[in-house]
Amino acid sequence: MSERDASDATAGRRHFLIGLGVVAAGTAVGIYVMPGLLGRNSKARAGSGAAPIQFQPHAFVRISSDDTFTVIVGKSEMGQGIHTGMRMMLAEELEVDPTRIAVEVAGVDPAFNNPFLPFQFTGGSNSTQTTYEALRKAGATARSMLVAAAAQKWSVDGASLAAADGVISGGTQRATYGELAELAATLPVPKEVPLKERSRFKYLGKPQSRSDSRDKVSGRAVFGLDVDMPDLLIAMIARAPVFGGKVRSVDDTAARAIPGVVSVKQVPSGVAVLATNTWAARRGRDALKVDWDLGSGAALSTATQRVAWQKLAASPGLVAKSVGDVDKALAGAVRTLDVEYHLPYLAHACMEPLNCVAHVTNDRCEIWTGTQAPSLDAQVAAGVLGFKAEQVVVHTTYLGGGFGRRANTDSDFVKEAVEVARGVGKPVKTVWTREDDMHGGYYRPFHVDRVRAGIDAAGLPVAFLHTTVGKPVLANSPFAKFAVQKGIDPTSVEGSGDMPYAMPNLRLELHPTTEIVPILWWRSVGHTITGFVVNSAIDELAALGKRDPLELRRELLKDKPRHLAVLNKAAELAAYGQPLAKGRAHGVALQESFGSIVAQVAEVSVESGKVRVHRVCCAIDCGFAINPDQVIAQVQSAVVYGLSAALYGEITLQDGRVQQGNFDTYPVVRMNDAPAIDVAIVNSEGPLGGVGEPGLPPIAPAVCNAVFRLTGKRVRRLPLVVGLASA
Repeated sequence: MSERDASDATAGRRHFLIGLGVVAAGTAVGIYVMPGLLGRNSKARAGSGAAPIQFQPHAFVRISSDDTFTVIVGKSEMGQGIHTGMRMMLAEELEVDPTRIAVEVAGVDPAFNNPFLPFQFTGGSNSTQTTYEALRKAGATARSMLVAAAAQKWSVDGASLAAADGVISGGTQRATYGELAELAATLPVPKEVPLKERSRFKYLGKPQSRSDSRDKVSGRAVFGLDVDMPDLLIAMIARAPVFGGKVRSVDDTAARAIPGVVSVKQVPSGVAVLATNTWAARRGRDALKVDWDLGSGAALSTATQRVAWQKLAASPGLVAKSVGDVDKALAGAVRTLDVEYHLPYLAHACMEPLNCVAHVTNDRCEIWTGTQAPSLDAQVAAGVLGFKAEQVVVHTTYLGGGFGRRANTDSDFVKEAVEVARGVGKPVKTVWTREDDMHGGYYRPFHVDRVRAGIDAAGLPVAFLHTTVGKPVLANSPFAKFAVQKGIDPTSVEGSGDMPYAMPNLRLELHPTTEIVPILWWRSVGHTITGFVVNSAIDELAALGKRDPLELRRELLKDKPRHLAVLNKAAELAAYGQPLAKGRAHGVALQESFGSIVAQVAEVSVESGKVRVHRVCCAIDCGFAINPDQVIAQVQSAVVYGLSAALYGEITLQDGRVQQGNFDTYPVVRMNDAPAIDVAIVNSEGPLGGVGEPGLPPIAPAVCNAVFRLTGKRVRRLPLVVGLASA
């Protein structure tokens, strides 16, 4: 619901839930549908000089009497292109060119809740999956009501009328949607409307340019850091140098003397300096003299963690899945392996560091930020202030990257901004520096995983025992009560226990850890860990049995036609098996995640100990590509993001302090090092899958598997810059 409509709430929320039998990703989804809404002056007519009349038969769509069309989007745009995809889904059934549809970002409203969760949330690569049927229904519903309005106006049978390009026509009669908007708004909302078959699609499945590109490249797009307004203050916070540290005392004399500094206040996360500009806030923060009580966090180091995690990996864990008799199969295997894989903490490293503007008055709180979870943020803010939910308004801006960091169920950076702004009487923008962001925690978990596996005389796997050690993500969130069953966090085991490779005997064991370092989902969540472990181990088994790694995968996927088609497409794209330039080799990996299957073949060289990735060939089956250009862009993005982590990414701690602070110590792949990335879309009859995350898990194992073929060194510790040197 738009903010304007939310404020005009004379009829309550003015929407009701009807069961439309929508199915998204196998789950029945109810859609919030609004009765026909008119503008505030329901008697005003187009051309009278009054504001256009608004026809809004559904929370997601608005049609104006001036023939403007709007899709109201409850998903955050952080580079994934969802604004473009969602207007395409609406346009297809509404029978309007997508380029004519404007995009409006929704405020916090239950109408835009994720169907799997009781709040608005963008993540899990499910934006398209959870809105595809709903938006098509919305478009079809609006179109049906407009046809019915035309039939009533002309006294004809609606079946004799056609809708195309925003016009209803029949015989010599013709009317635009805008001309029919007022009458359509008086008609009942149909409970069932037919949807098109894919064979009739005009827009879906065909490339569309990004709707937000022009604003982003021209600088008109507003990100959180761009938010400005009269009397805005800037705040920076001195936080404890170790996790769990607290302020013991503070001397702010020097900070208050900095020109531009307005005030200094202590908040739960540290000491905030408020100033009229960013530079003054930073200088003021640097001038603070804070005595910290470091607590137990000061004893934490990656080196000691690694030893502790290795001990856990060597012992039996909580059994998450068991198929067959792994111990017996291992004992009878012709050859076996017993190896460890080490994966580091990873920062999200969004290009836009964290920030949030909050304006708190006696009875209202307004928030402007790039967030993946606006309704959660609103709930947390209300709790901090003792407000009712309706007293908090969240304005979601564009996000300069999210990757899970801006979907924090603790709402840490929003809560902090509200605490800073409380009692100030002016809007305050709390800004994090790159170093603040890198030191701030909520990393991908640190993991040590052990695999014991065996093969038979034919070189086929007969047993696979995977022990995983690390801090679980969902167990440390509000989702734990319904997601974690019998101590098993699904994010710790996804991609391993349900691997697509045929394993007659498999056991997955788990050691959940409880270190003080805050962790969070990171792009592709558990699959980024299990994808590396499983695909690396499959390659190790291929080498153990003297089999080609691609051919072994084909054998293990012979009963999975979708997976096999994706694997073969990636191999075909890469010309796998054909001679490569001297000093180069191919590595292969495949992972199913978020409902999509992705295979990658990486072409790699190693010179003087430096790994160079020249080309990555990817194939993806996401069921149906709504916008092929969008799918290709997301897979390419995931490859680059995942390659940065594979080659360089690592957060380490010593004496409780994070050792990395900026891109000089936490490098990312730059343009001159980026590989050519070719993407092939393998459409299938499978259900819709996600595309934002599935392209990431295969890249690290594909590269490491290529390194082994080149050097004979097996990289079992990431990042590669460390792992290859120690192999």
